[in-house]
Amino acid sequence: MMQVQITGTMVLQIVVSGLLAGGLYALVALGLSLIFGVMRVINLAHGALLMLGAYTTYWLFALFGLNPFLSLLVSVPMLFVVGAVLQKLFVHRVVEAPELSSLLLTFGISIFIANVAMLAWSSDYRSVEFLTGSFILGQIAVSKPRLISFVAALGLTGLAFLLLHRTKIGKAIRATSQHRDVAQICGINVRRIDVITFGLGAGLAGAGGSLVSTMFAVYPEMGLIYVFKSFLVIALGGAGNYPGAFFGGLLLGLVEGLASLFLTAQLSEVIAYIFLVIVLLVRPAGLLGGRT
Repeated sequence: MMQVQITGTMVLQIVVSGLLAGGLYALVALGLSLIFGVMRVINLAHGALLMLGAYTTYWLFALFGLNPFLSLLVSVPMLFVVGAVLQKLFVHRVVEAPELSSLLLTFGISIFIANVAMLAWSSDYRSVEFLTGSFILGQIAVSKPRLISFVAALGLTGLAFLLLHRTKIGKAIRATSQHRDVAQICGINVRRIDVITFGLGAGLAGAGGSLVSTMFAVYPEMGLIYVFKSFLVIALGGAGNYPGAFFGGLLLGLVEGLASLFLTAQLSEVIAYIFLVIVLLVRPAGLLGGRT
């Protein structure tokens, strides 16, 4: 059996690719972390919302030739509205309820959205063939869509952090996350905050879907793997810890990348889950602890 010699260049290539993937994981997980941090809702529909963002980008590109990265200007506000409507109609009923209730409700919403998408657009795989090739940086080849998606994800994550820490609505979201009853006593309309938070989470999922569509196939069940990885990221960084979601996303991408040096793609994902188990045994609240 032929053995492949691992070189420093190969390791560096994997590290770069892993970090680029991790930036996207972090963006998607941040939306899920926001929703859980504020409402204690386990949102299994997050992947379906990501899928809607991906289809938004695909159809805007296929029908109108719109630059997929500019489609973020459409997918983010559109998914914000979808998320706000879902919260007003359904999710508000399970806020502060036992977590199993939110899990079952959002699981049902996810199945409904995926099946509507399948009826509307079929289960065919579609692609956004907009940007191909790589940038060559020394001996490292960096995929153009991955790099641009990483920069866009980094920018959106930064804007989300600025919103949470520098704006009045962001401070209200953080206060509600820390203690709903105290926030309400202080005059914060927590129900309005719930709607805005779920909308923001859905908007970030839609952004993730738009960026994913530039690299991978678009199909109705594509969000499933990303919602699982988002939960993994949150567990690594700490539930409700927003900087932790960013750190956890980068860490997950790096672990998956390094594992792929020695294992198949399927087994490298198993290594990521084994790593999670080890982390939770040592740090049950995640590497960066609980909510911030």
